[in-house]
Amino acid sequence: MGTDAAEGIAAWPFPGFAAPLIARLARLRQRLRQVDRAHPWILDAAVTVLVFVLFGGPDFVRPAHSGGPRDPQIVLTQLSAPVIVVLQIGLLAPLFWRRRAPSVAFGVIAAVFLVQWLSGAGLRADVALLIALYSVALRARPAHLPWICTVAAAVMVPVAIRVASGALRWEVLFFLLSAVTAAVALGLTVRARRAQLAALRERAARLEIERDQRSRLAAATERTRVAREMHDIIGHNLSVIITVADGGAYAAEADPARGREALLLIGDAGRQALGELRRMLGVLRERGPQHVPELEPQPGIADLEGLYARVRAAGTEVVYHTGGELDRLDRGVQLMAYRIVQEALTNTLKHVGPGSRADVSIDTDGARLRIRVHDTGRRDGATRPDAPGEGHGLAGMRERAALYDGTVTAGPASGGGWTVEAVLDVAPLPNSVGGQP
Repeated sequence: MGTDAAEGIAAWPFPGFAAPLIARLARLRQRLRQVDRAHPWILDAAVTVLVFVLFGGPDFVRPAHSGGPRDPQIVLTQLSAPVIVVLQIGLLAPLFWRRRAPSVAFGVIAAVFLVQWLSGAGLRADVALLIALYSVALRARPAHLPWICTVAAAVMVPVAIRVASGALRWEVLFFLLSAVTAAVALGLTVRARRAQLAALRERAARLEIERDQRSRLAAATERTRVAREMHDIIGHNLSVIITVADGGAYAAEADPARGREALLLIGDAGRQALGELRRMLGVLRERGPQHVPELEPQPGIADLEGLYARVRAAGTEVVYHTGGELDRLDRGVQLMAYRIVQEALTNTLKHVGPGSRADVSIDTDGARLRIRVHDTGRRDGATRPDAPGEGHGLAGMRERAALYDGTVTAGPASGGGWTVEAVLDVAPLPNSVGGQP
């Protein structure tokens, strides 16, 4: 129930009586609409019968005129009952099709109306002409309306001539044309109202669809972000664990101390992965407004040394080169660089294995950050099984770089091995220092 309806009920002297009545009327209207949509002929027939009962029946009881001292000039032809029945059928029967073919129904009624008044007869069922005109304004094509209004005005001329004389005819004609105008205006008003409601319903449905699409897009974006973070966290540590475990299995037979060292490294990598996983799940899990998850700073450029240490422990030599003021980069850019290097070294451990060498270089000139990770490849000279553009890791790196208008390329190097290069746009925002607002 809208605000206007609520205010109307509040102003009613008996609000306790008005509210149930309005609610019942609303339910009745809704049921009538449902019945009309399922069986439209029922309403059309009901309107036709109702007009006949209200206006057609009295024509058989008394004539549709009353002479008197004030209107001695009004003399209408007396019709027999069979003729009245024929004329009423011509006037009222087309109302059954007024919604499906409003222009045709009006044309038939106007023709019968004109014949009737040219013969000098008047019937109360002539009100069907105004009902048909209302239906034309409500449902017919807009291009038909000017012609139909012209016809309606023209057929009123014989009525004015018949029922009045002299200057009085213009007053009668004005009254009849006012009735025609009122029927057309009422139809156009209802038509505009229905069009407005239909537009509002369509807009509401479109907004609901857009809201659902935004929700699904946000959920998909969040799932992609979580999957990327999970891949970076779990994938790297599992690669380190698998590589160290394979190396420790071979070293345990010849040197038990090396096997024990490998187990300790596996434990450290597992605990780190578990800690990062718990922190991420703590952020995602909702425990009410009072719960505040335990948060820690995301890794950055300074944390790369710890990453290199874990990779070196897995048997891969890492050589690190830097250039520019990396510590002044924005924390988001540093996290981006850390994840790209982490993924590149993870792929090196996964596809090359221990005994290789990885050269990592990171430099910035203030506007661009360049990252390059090159490994020497497998000892046996075999080609890496993955191709550029394949795998979740490379896709994740490209998604991260795209956030900073950057690019990532990966592929075999000309001198052997595999190279991953990333270029990020890290130009500081205006009025900012070191990328920090």
